Amino acid sequence: MHEFSFQNPTRIEFGIDKEKNIGRYMKAFGAKKVVILFGSDRIKKSGLFDDITTSLRENSIEFTECSKIKSNPVLSKVREGIAIAKQFGADSVLSIGGGSCLDSAKAIAAGSLYDGDVWDFFTGTQVTKALNIFDVMTLAATGSEMNNGGVITNEDTKQKYPIHGFSLFPKVSVINPKLQTTISRDYLVYSAADIIAHSIEGYFTATVQPELINLQIEANIKTVMRTTEQLLQDPMDLEARGEFAWAATLALNGITYVGTAGFSYPNHMIEHAMSAICDVPHGAGLSVVMPAWMTWYHNRNPKQFQRFAKEIFGLSTAEQSIEALRAWFNKIGTPTTLGQLNINEHDLKRVIDNAAQNAIDWQMSDVYSRQVIAGIFDLAK
Repeated sequence: MHEFSFQNPTRIEFGIDKEKNIGRYMKAFGAKKVVILFGSDRIKKSGLFDDITTSLRENSIEFTECSKIKSNPVLSKVREGIAIAKQFGADSVLSIGGGSCLDSAKAIAAGSLYDGDVWDFFTGTQVTKALNIFDVMTLAATGSEMNNGGVITNEDTKQKYPIHGFSLFPKVSVINPKLQTTISRDYLVYSAADIIAHSIEGYFTATVQPELINLQIEANIKTVMRTTEQLLQDPMDLEARGEFAWAATLALNGITYVGTAGFSYPNHMIEHAMSAICDVPHGAGLSVVMPAWMTWYHNRNPKQFQRFAKEIFGLSTAEQSIEALRAWFNKIGTPTTLGQLNINEHDLKRVIDNAAQNAIDWQMSDVYSRQVIAGIFDLAK
C-alpha cells in the first residue's frame, strides 16, 4: 500500500424514519438558522418536508427555503442560494434530495462565508470555511453524502468544475432507503452507472492498487449490479435499496482509494464536458463513455482488465468484459451510444473541445489530447 492519511468526519444516520430526527442531529452541532435546499415540490406533496420542518421546529431551528435545484446543478442557483443564506443569517444548510442538491449546498455553504464570487473556489481558491452542511438523501448515486466535493456547471462559460475542501464534509447525512423507493426507473439505472464509474476510475488507472482495495471495489460493483436488477423487478425491496444506497456512499467516501496512488478520473473528465454542453444526465453520459474508454484504454493495464473480466463477469478477456458491461447497461436501459443521447456532430465537436480543456485543467492532457478524446467518442457512436 502507498502511504496515506485518511479522515472522514461525516456521521451517517442510516435507517427508516431517521429524517424525523434531523432537527436533533443538527442541534447537536449548534444549528439555529438553516437554509433548506431541494428540487421540486414533490417533497412537500409526499409529507417529507413536513416531517423535516416539524423536527426543526421541535429543536428551535429557524428555516428558510431555496428550491428548484436541477440535475446538473448550476452556478446561478448557487449564487441565489448564497444571497438567501446571507440575508437570512444562516449558520447551516440542509439538502433534501440527491447529489445535485447536496453539491449545490456545499457550494452555497462555502460561498456564504466568502466576500468574493463563489466561482473562485472552482478555479483555484481554497475553501477554508463553510456553513455547517446536513442532508437527507432521496437518491443514491454520487456519494456526496460522505465526501468533501461537489460539481457545479457555470452556464455562461459551459464549464463543469469541482469544488473541494475539508469543511465541505457534511456533518450528518441521513440515508433512509424508503425515501428512495420513488425515484424513476431511468434515474435508478443512471445512478447504477455513476456508482460503477466511481468504482472503476481508480481500479483501472492506479499505479499502486492494493489487493484489499481491489476486493472492496469488486464487491461494490457486484452489489450495484445485483441490487439494480432486484430493484427493477421490485422498487419497494428495501433490503436491496439499502445495499444500493450504501454502495453509492462507499464508492466515493475515500475508502476505496486508501493506499492507492497514481490514479485519475478520465471517464468523469470526459463526461463533464457532455453534461456541461448537452445537459445529459450524468450517469447516462457515463454509461456511454465507460465502454468506449475501456475499449481504448484496456491495453494500458491488461492484467487489471483480465481480473475485472474474471471477478465481475466470470470471463477471460478484457474485450469480453467490456462487451459484457455494455450489454448489462443495455439490459437495464441506460444508454451506451451517443445517438441514444441525441448528441449530433455539431454538439459533439463542442463536447470534444470542452473535454480537451478539462484535460488541461485536470492535468491529464499529456495522455488525453483532443485527438485521443475524439477517438474515444468515435468508439461511443
